[in-house]
Amino acid sequence: MSNGICRRGPENLAPIGRREALSAALGAAGVFASLPRYALAAAKEMAPLPGDEAFMRKALAEAARGDFPFGAVIVREGFVAAKGRNLTRTNNDPAAHGEMVAIRDFTAKCPAAELFGATLYTTGEPCVMCMGAILWCGIKRVVYAASIEELAQKIGQIRLTSRAIADAAPFADVMITGGVLAREALALFGK
Repeated sequence: MSNGICRRGPENLAPIGRREALSAALGAAGVFASLPRYALAAAKEMAPLPGDEAFMRKALAEAARGDFPFGAVIVREGFVAAKGRNLTRTNNDPAAHGEMVAIRDFTAKCPAAELFGATLYTTGEPCVMCMGAILWCGIKRVVYAASIEELAQKIGQIRLTSRAIADAAPFADVMITGGVLAREALALFGK
């Protein structure tokens, strides 16, 4: 990628530990500088960070163009590395949710291993399928707008939260931030 986010070559694909991955993903924002060392592994739910609203607005722009009002962006090192919007009707693909389309967009340009440590912004709390893919990809932070419960008031939803799915995956260590621009995301359903 032109912004240097995609680093091809075996030297950049070496596995790193959880603490180093979280530091790489969130350390630039100084998130963990004031936390004691033991708090890093225990921190699961996370308050919004500066910049979360700006990236969520990019996801909202994708959602406004989708078959259903869901959009996502994947961010690495402060840059949007991939985008996706719901294309289930357009692509005749029930798995073409915004998050899945963004993951596919990323892997079309970069090795999948480079999703490790990335942040995914999505206008709706990830469904079971999308959250499973996020966990398998090694994405380390999920920021969503509208919750599963809020979305269930608008459309059918499987009422399992992203946190419940993450908790069922002991191999994964993901940070989750919810409610960022939820009102704006829900308003897209009225259009």
